[in-house]
Amino acid sequence: MSDVQQRANPFLPENRARLYPLLAELRADAPVCRITQANGLTVWVVTRQAEARAALTDRRLVKNPAHAADALDRAGVFLGRGEIRQAASLLTSDPPVHTRLRGLVSEAFTRQRVEALRPRIREIADELLDRVTDRPSFDLIQEYAYPLPALVISQLLGVATGDQEMFRGWVAAMLTPAGVPDANDIREAASLAMRQYLAELVARKRADLERGRADASADLTTALVVARDAGDRLAEPEIIRLLEEILIGGYETTAHMIGNGAAALLSDRGQLRLLQEQPVLLESAIDEFIRYDGSVTRATLRIALEDVEIGGVPIPAGSPVSVVLAAANRDPEVFDDPDRLDITRQPNPHLGLGHGVHYCLGAPLARVEGEIAFDRLLRRLPGLALGCDPADLRWRPLGIQRGLAALPVRTGR
Repeated sequence: MSDVQQRANPFLPENRARLYPLLAELRADAPVCRITQANGLTVWVVTRQAEARAALTDRRLVKNPAHAADALDRAGVFLGRGEIRQAASLLTSDPPVHTRLRGLVSEAFTRQRVEALRPRIREIADELLDRVTDRPSFDLIQEYAYPLPALVISQLLGVATGDQEMFRGWVAAMLTPAGVPDANDIREAASLAMRQYLAELVARKRADLERGRADASADLTTALVVARDAGDRLAEPEIIRLLEEILIGGYETTAHMIGNGAAALLSDRGQLRLLQEQPVLLESAIDEFIRYDGSVTRATLRIALEDVEIGGVPIPAGSPVSVVLAAANRDPEVFDDPDRLDITRQPNPHLGLGHGVHYCLGAPLARVEGEIAFDRLLRRLPGLALGCDPADLRWRPLGIQRGLAALPVRTGR
């Protein structure tokens, strides 16, 4: 195995623009290997799809960070403090705790609830586009990709209109990379502020239920308050942490999916023209955007409970393991011409939404938002074009996520 620590680390901030070529080198030369992250934490990375799929379903690789708490703390990985650290969550729990939580949340996060949001999502998209269609140019990230999912997730959770900017600031702060000075303090302050807001939201929803002003179908927060499985109700800290995760997952990652997909599409005039001519391809286009340049480059860390072997490489117990979804999604052993955007690609077995028991709970909502966002954008602005050279696009420092700082576009008006 090559000494990857002597090579370029694909995840360093200075390598964001070269992420995919560096991942291709890693996947070809050392598909299971060690790298040292910017925060000093040494992790085992998995970059080939076969090994990635196996790792994502291996019960010996667990999500609970308590199994490597000392190493993660030394590296500045924010695990929370006090109640934040203790409450079980979907992202940091394993079966049977994860099974219980997902079962309770799934009752509230149904496909029917998502489908019922379609008309409102379309209205939100059109309202946002109304503000820019008469202008010669605008920033698609700031004026469309971000506000659309923020408004949708607020509607879903029953959050007051006008509070989206607060959420955006908190989420951005909570995703502060470990290398930033006082990163843990920044994250904790934002997390505490968000949790206080969510605690007050839950209290209001509970009061509305008790006074007969709402029922379980009112919104997702209310549904979580009443959700139960065989008499097992979600505890207050669990509800708040789940809402926190839903906000981050349903807002930030969806915004990046729209932004990254738009950048890829507008950089390929042939694919853009094809989608404009055949809007029936929207569903497969969304999957291809997620595969080609998804908003999550790596799955959240797994910890090896015991000595394991992945791709013939022995990994010691207690080791953090990072499955690189962005690399697996461009594996030439699985995808023909993987570095080319192809909105007709079928089949498209990407891992951009995860795999196994931790498959993205919000995937149906993300797909619906993506389909509507691109449908309305291309119908309302048929002359849409990039407002800069693709090489000039800049990526935000987001840890495991990938998103643009800005996406200047021309409307053709």
